Amino acid sequence: MRRLHLRIQGRVQGVAFRAYTTREARNLGLSGWVRNLYDGTVELLAEGEEAPLKALEAWCHHGPPSAAVSSVEAQWLEFIGDLEPFGIRYS
Repeated sequence: MRRLHLRIQGRVQGVAFRAYTTREARNLGLSGWVRNLYDGTVELLAEGEEAPLKALEAWCHHGPPSAAVSSVEAQWLEFIGDLEPFGIRYS
């Protein structure tokens, strides 16, 4: 079990990135959240098995059809187990 923190840059707000990400993460059985930040990026924190987390990270490199991802910063952390079922967090 691992924890993954991502920061996604590009055209990622106003393109349903959070909704699509939530669907992907739930399908992968992950816990955590995704939110828009005021600087135009999207932030994500997820926990679960390493393989599904890697799949979510790979998906975030392209996102939904209307997104244009320019970069993804990933930070792998130790599992804590304090996250709820995956959902959208509002800033």
